Amino acid sequence: MSVLKVSNLSRFFGGVKAVSGVNMDIKHGEIIGLIGPNGAGKTTFFNLLTGIYNPTEGNIVYNFNKGNPIKNKAPYKIAASGVCRTFQNIRLFSNMTVEENVKVGLHKNIHYGVLSSFFRTGRFYSEEKVAQEKTIELLRVFNLYDKKDYLAKNLPYGQQRRLEIARALASGPKILLLDEPAAGMNPNETKELMELINWIRKQFDITILLIEHDMPLVMALCSRIYVLDYGQLIAEGTPEEIKRNPKVIKAYLGGEDEAC
Repeated sequence: MSVLKVSNLSRFFGGVKAVSGVNMDIKHGEIIGLIGPNGAGKTTFFNLLTGIYNPTEGNIVYNFNKGNPIKNKAPYKIAASGVCRTFQNIRLFSNMTVEENVKVGLHKNIHYGVLSSFFRTGRFYSEEKVAQEKTIELLRVFNLYDKKDYLAKNLPYGQQRRLEIARALASGPKILLLDEPAAGMNPNETKELMELINWIRKQFDITILLIEHDMPLVMALCSRIYVLDYGQLIAEGTPEEIKRNPKVIKAYLGGEDEAC
């Protein structure tokens, strides 16, 4: 079953074609890689998928959104429907605690209003209890429970990355978009991240689309890979097919030795 179907997607900024005529079809449970040189349009593509930008042309359809195109929908509505992302530059609430950051991700599951909060009604306490239990569960899963009272800005870089992913998962997404999750990580952290992403896909039964420049990670982790260059899709296939694709080697991988 297709989770995400992108048809002829384009985004122009004046005369610049940041994304041009891209088609993509992602199935439930896949881990898909999106690679390409700097400036290829990868982050713009993510911004289109999450409503930060509206397409100039084309459609984006999530099958869990009743098959309706998301064009012109607000980012918060797209997120509420089951689409969540992390960012290339970590965007945590740095002066909030680790626990509070994860709780922010649960906001769409909180339905009590201002009056319930003010008067501390039964609904307030019951929903807060569920939110607290879910938060603690995620903190334990991501080995962050012992840091729950730390300010997010005081965590080491690798743990900040894990916290950002935990916060994204708190919203209960159907598809998770990871923008360069291994950026700035050392080899041990990257290996742990790869194991974590595989575990997340199985444990949470979700689909993952990731942008990444770490080719060993992409080749080992992804079942299929899409390649962008100057905003256009130049290749799609398995890791083995991508490694041997002449267009990809020329545009991005740089040579067969590097590709392997």
